[in-house]
Amino acid sequence: MKTRGDLYAKEAQELVRVITLYKTLACEQIYRLFPGKESSIKNLLSVLIKQRRIFYNPDASRLSASPECDAAPDMGMIAAFWVLLDFIDRVEYHTASDFPVKISFFCDGEMYEIVRIAFGQEVLITHALPKEDDARRIILVDCPKQIEVIHISGIAGFCTVDPDGATHYYKLE
Repeated sequence: MKTRGDLYAKEAQELVRVITLYKTLACEQIYRLFPGKESSIKNLLSVLIKQRRIFYNPDASRLSASPECDAAPDMGMIAAFWVLLDFIDRVEYHTASDFPVKISFFCDGEMYEIVRIAFGQEVLITHALPKEDDARRIILVDCPKQIEVIHISGIAGFCTVDPDGATHYYKLE
């Protein structure tokens, strides 16, 4: 017979992995990562918070890997994670990446990168990204006006993310 700990060990392990990897995420993002398991995830989170393996900011409704992470959260990473969640049912693997890429993931056998370009950083990021013909990049911008000045190889599409997590996609014509 399996104990409750045995049943939820995989989810607890994945929760700690994801929050440690991405540093700070909105609670709603964690619930969307485990669809249909909100009740058990809430229970697991409360245990992990009591154990101080995860930290919770009730004012912002965010979970962090350490109390310092939520003091100055990477809002670009939080936005990029919303984009990842739009593909999560088809994602085989995902991980945080190095600047200027926020998240790399495999989806339907292809590798994608989510690149965050804040307003005013279009030229900097264009020069920082290597030229790769086979890259599949989803470019996360602050506003659609940025799209016309971004010239990077391998763009699969552009998107913006609202504060509530709603993602809007754009494609060059």
